[in-house]
Amino acid sequence: MPKPKTIVLEPSAKHTATIIILHGLGDTGAGWQLRSSLPHVKFVFPTAELRPITVNKSALSTAWYDILPFNRINPNEDEEGLLQARELVAQIIRKEVEENKTPANRIILGGFSQGSALSILTGLTFEYPLAGIAALSGYVPLYKTLMGMTSKANRKTPIFWGHGTFDPVVKFDVGEDSAAFLRGYKYSVDFHSYPKMGHSVCPDEINDLLEFFKKTVPENPENALSQEIPQAKL
Repeated sequence: MPKPKTIVLEPSAKHTATIIILHGLGDTGAGWQLRSSLPHVKFVFPTAELRPITVNKSALSTAWYDILPFNRINPNEDEEGLLQARELVAQIIRKEVEENKTPANRIILGGFSQGSALSILTGLTFEYPLAGIAALSGYVPLYKTLMGMTSKANRKTPIFWGHGTFDPVVKFDVGEDSAAFLRGYKYSVDFHSYPKMGHSVCPDEINDLLEFFKKTVPENPENALSQEIPQAKL
């Protein structure tokens, strides 16, 4: 699989942290450019390759993996595509750690929709402890086998989860169930619901996400959020 095209926003101050954001189906890295009040952060926005999407009658779309007909009774997923995409994203993180000398615990991995699912898959199975994982309007992929692939390095990595109550694509209860599933395995998930928000983001969610970023990778690493956060109720 070809490497995804990547947009990089360099920090305006001394670089002490990196945030990698994975877009959703049909989007590009250009659609997720954030800088805001994080001058010390380098943002990395990969773009997935074009591929035929089965549920869209094989129409070409930028996607990290194929989307197959899916329901709760038969969770049909593109496992091969997911695992290939996981390795692509893992290579981006490894490059940041090994070539750019950014400590893994100063890197946040996040995404929207299928980018969110891929962030969960990659983050929980990555070999180095990350600073945090951000999942927006997503779900837990490969839930029947994921726990057999997870890494001890990220057992306490804080997870931000945001989901709209009116999401028509990844239903709100799927997000709730996904967060509960991870909590059942003792992962720290900070779940945020956004009333009347569909399959999108809203200003309140962006503000909450930026607060998570600031606490997890503050400019001074000594002020970083502990890797274990209080368990919020769904």
